[in-house]
Amino acid sequence: MAKVISNDCLGSDMYLLKVCGNYKGKMGQFYMLRAWDNYPLLSRPISIYDMGEGYISFLYKVVGKGTTLLSKLKVDDEINLEGPYGNGFPKIQGKIAIVGGGMGIAPLYLAAKTIKNVDVYLGFRDKAILVEEYKKQVDNVYVSIGNNVTDDLDVSKYDYIFTCGPKEMMKKIVEMAKESNTIVYVSMEKRMACGVGACLVCTCQTKHGNKKTCKDGPVFLGEEVFYNE
Repeated sequence: MAKVISNDCLGSDMYLLKVCGNYKGKMGQFYMLRAWDNYPLLSRPISIYDMGEGYISFLYKVVGKGTTLLSKLKVDDEINLEGPYGNGFPKIQGKIAIVGGGMGIAPLYLAAKTIKNVDVYLGFRDKAILVEEYKKQVDNVYVSIGNNVTDDLDVSKYDYIFTCGPKEMMKKIVEMAKESNTIVYVSMEKRMACGVGACLVCTCQTKHGNKKTCKDGPVFLGEEVFYNE
């Protein structure tokens, strides 16, 4: 069991949870979090937001019983972490854009922190969060509030794009990229139960058949995914 360092409410039911310990993981992977005994039955899959010497952190939104319990954690409370799970974003070189919409910014911060030559685009419905944290990592951070974050994005400027957020946003980026040689990687947000590919709850339809978002993903090539499922 690990101990909570902090669990800060950022507004709009979004929290940043920081846990003590040294953990493995890479950008785009996730952990299964659990801070209760019997109910709810399943742990909760949460993307790695950040990690470093002696800590790991997770950005999450309260949407149900499990995340409500997580939101009540206080400093020094105990929590169980299992992981890391999933494939994560690839380590590549080139000019890269990171595009996050809403809670989709959660698995992208570690990418902004890890790789070089990156521009960041963040889109929010009504309130921006963690923008200053992103600005500490990269020079160019573009923020959109209440508008389409893709309006600021010139896809042709980039070799690769990492994105996570609403399916409509990711689908549009993939379509925009068809007009250039830009390669898009999307991190799919699906309901997950087991986290290890056994229950098939997180099935994602792709051009190569059904894939398990937890085990085969959550990161896929953007052009492989069917977004209208």
